[in-house]
Amino acid sequence: SASAFSSFGAKKASPAPAAPAFTVDTIPGAIAPTGIFDPLGLADKADEMTLKRYREAELTHGRVSMLAVLGFLVGEAVESKTFLFNGEVTGPAITHLPQVNPIFWLALTAGIAKAETQRAQIGWVEPKDVPFDQPGLLRDNYIPGDLGFDPLGLKPEDADEFALMQTKELQNGRLAMLAAAGFLAQELVNGQGILQNLGF
Repeated sequence: SASAFSSFGAKKASPAPAAPAFTVDTIPGAIAPTGIFDPLGLADKADEMTLKRYREAELTHGRVSMLAVLGFLVGEAVESKTFLFNGEVTGPAITHLPQVNPIFWLALTAGIAKAETQRAQIGWVEPKDVPFDQPGLLRDNYIPGDLGFDPLGLKPEDADEFALMQTKELQNGRLAMLAAAGFLAQELVNGQGILQNLGF
């Protein structure tokens, strides 16, 4: 019965390890020997709070890109073989969204609004408490990207292991951003799906 699965994901996420100050030298994702990749020098000019906002944006875009890459590959692989859209959605992945039923858009919009509202409540200071000259102020104890979502209990409690996991996520997100951009460009160039381009 469904009650057997009611505790899945109910485990509380372990508390975040104490975060070191966010600096160009200590920020997760800066990998030796190159350190942080910042050809425009934006991080050098940023204070700690601005650097945290940059990292939050990078993590968010990386997570969306990882989902996008998965969506490209899975969407094209199961085309016309899934009960979700009853074979209505066909062609390269860049053409899928306009083909989707409008009811899907309502559900997607509601889901995104819920997720973004929750993210804002966890990470950002309430607007009424933010000084005029510091818009988008993050909470002092907030670690960028740490939203407490850990249904499988993978988050390490050790600070060094946590920083290593953050770096791994950032690296995968960075790769996914490049991959998603490449997928979009390739499908725009020849109008064929990624799997078709790869010979599948």
